Amino acid sequence: MKTASMILDKDFRIGEIDRRIYGSFIEHLGRAVYGGIYEPSHPTADANGFRRDVIGMVKKLGVPIVRYPGGNFVSGFNWEDSVGPRDRRPHRLDLAWFTTETNEVGLHEFADWAKAADTEVMYAVNLGTRGPDEARSVVEYANHPSGSYYSDLRVKNGAKDPFGIKLWCLGNEMDGPWQMGKKTAYEYGRAANEAAKLMKWVDPGIELVACGSSSREIPTYGGWEYEVLSECYDNVDYLSLHRYYENRAGDTPHFLARSMEMDLFIREVASICDAVGAKKKSKKKIHLSFDEWNVWFHSSEQDRALYKSDRWGRALPLLEDVYTFEDALLVGAMLITLMRNADRVKVACMAQLVNVIAPIMTREGGGVWAQTIFYPLMQASAFGRGVSLQPLIECPSYACKDFDEVPILDAAAALADDGGLTIFAVNRDLTDDIRLQADLRAFGDLQVTGHSVLHHDGANAVNTETAPDTVVPVKGDLGATDAGRMSVVLPAFSWNVIQLKKR
Repeated sequence: MKTASMILDKDFRIGEIDRRIYGSFIEHLGRAVYGGIYEPSHPTADANGFRRDVIGMVKKLGVPIVRYPGGNFVSGFNWEDSVGPRDRRPHRLDLAWFTTETNEVGLHEFADWAKAADTEVMYAVNLGTRGPDEARSVVEYANHPSGSYYSDLRVKNGAKDPFGIKLWCLGNEMDGPWQMGKKTAYEYGRAANEAAKLMKWVDPGIELVACGSSSREIPTYGGWEYEVLSECYDNVDYLSLHRYYENRAGDTPHFLARSMEMDLFIREVASICDAVGAKKKSKKKIHLSFDEWNVWFHSSEQDRALYKSDRWGRALPLLEDVYTFEDALLVGAMLITLMRNADRVKVACMAQLVNVIAPIMTREGGGVWAQTIFYPLMQASAFGRGVSLQPLIECPSYACKDFDEVPILDAAAALADDGGLTIFAVNRDLTDDIRLQADLRAFGDLQVTGHSVLHHDGANAVNTETAPDTVVPVKGDLGATDAGRMSVVLPAFSWNVIQLKKR
């Protein structure tokens, strides 16, 4: 058995963990909406056509905010299509995913769903084919009480009270050649700045997310962030980051190390934000919104076949990755990375929520089940609250492609208001358990009250509708605590949540 040491102190503060880092994302893509959250003919459907079994799973997952309605979809979306009587809403060709959007679910319906699911809406405006005028109009529609054209139209359409949407995305991935209305950094920065001004003039209480680079590999990365923020720094609050990982080569040690690249990405973008702030001599700090992140690669071949056979179909089963146990471990490591950057990352959205690269899967007319990646997000959202602490770790490491030194133990810690402590840890070692010896004397007399372990001997093990509990958390070793020191065993190849309370 290998050993690792950790020192934690209540003064090793990184920052307050914003609950919104455990958010998610629903785009009008595939079966995320139609056949996912919305299925009027389903036995569990409520009066609005939403599946109550799915709502129950979303509540269990505990996502505090959901980004909507896209994604690539939003760059060709007319928000006005999604309000008013359903039988008068137009059917549109969606050029992002080459399907047909019926607009059966729109702004009112999604706001109702979010309320039922105990979450909040993070709404994206179209800065691809549209611009600042449409952006300020939808804020007026959603948030202004009454007495103006768009607010009165909302009232006429059945919502007397404003939706009160506080967080807004200024477009999506506007640097990408695949994006409708792709812009240069200068063009986008100017559009984002003007949209932000108008939107905040309508509702000064909102917060705005500007688009960062769509990936760290795109040629304009770095320069894009700097030029965009040079134009809109004073009027935006967050800059977005997007990142997906894959393991096509079947190299598990390298795959589990990819969260180290995520950490580097965050630090690079934060540095660029601060460089622009310094140039402007601004006291303001731009925070980060990591509003798309996940593992994504399993469904590529299936999606290509669907596009060939059913172009312009409705709610095609696109991007339906079936997640493995090793995917869940990387998701856990990515959540640890977000917690350890709590001083800068204030919003994050696992992409996506239901059916489309998602922790929750459904069968139309049938059941709902949790994929392997459901459990790390659920546990992080439940217990990763309070102050993020920086753990000092000494442990063995390994080398792999792209990384010379990968610690076998990846960990984060959260200190709750009541003095309780939660340690989140991934053992990257594929074969050996780790005995974790932690110095916790700064917290007084603590004892381990719970240790949850997610582990499976098969890296490719999956959950299905008929076998939903193949990969689920189980009780782990409670270890021993004495005089402020803890010793606990972390199984090989595992995600661990260790909870400690004062005696």
